[in-house]
Amino acid sequence: MSAQMLAVLAVAVVVAAFVQGSSGLGFALIVAPVAGFIDPGLVPVFVLASMIPLNLYVAWRERTSLDLRGAGWITGARLAATPAGLALLWLIPEHSLGLFVGVATVLAAVVSLAAPTFAPGRAAYVGAGAVTGLTETASGVGGPPLALVYQHRPPAELRSTVAACFLVGEVASLLLLFATGKAAPTELGQAALLLPAIALGAWLSRLVHHRLDARRMRLFVLVFALVSGVVLMLGG
Repeated sequence: MSAQMLAVLAVAVVVAAFVQGSSGLGFALIVAPVAGFIDPGLVPVFVLASMIPLNLYVAWRERTSLDLRGAGWITGARLAATPAGLALLWLIPEHSLGLFVGVATVLAAVVSLAAPTFAPGRAAYVGAGAVTGLTETASGVGGPPLALVYQHRPPAELRSTVAACFLVGEVASLLLLFATGKAAPTELGQAALLLPAIALGAWLSRLVHHRLDARRMRLFVLVFALVSGVVLMLGG
């Protein structure tokens, strides 16, 4: 990766960490298309590994707002669906991974934009967890189903619960990817290299997360996801 491409990726990571730390979603929607365009080999390991320290921080920062019941159902379904996500990754040729990430990103954003207001129940939690396990393991993108479930809940509850669910799922996905040979320890070095960018974005989010207009930020993330996903599809 050239210095210019690394700089572009670092900027994307800072913005994505700020957006997710502030609104509760957006990291993978921003980073996965950019990473896939720079080097499809960065997906999904780089995206998954980069999100672990960010979600650990957000979950701890707002731990008092965590929805334990919803998180339990989501995490159970997400872990159950992780092997299916791995199988999907095995079936996708490497040269088509960028196209798959683009399609997954666009579909996720469209569903998030079009979804009506609803009160989540057990079925919604399980469904969101299963879809997240499938798409996040294969592409690194898994936030929109969880955002749909919590989009009408208090922002702190959304941020903390989504972060906690992501944290468990990302660790599980990475362990499975490593155990099956779809990831190598050297790939973690790229995420470690950009830890300062993640920390900067997370620190900036700390300054504004309690007074940010979450609806406008969510709209920005989803519009960005649509545009970047289309670009990635055309490039694939």
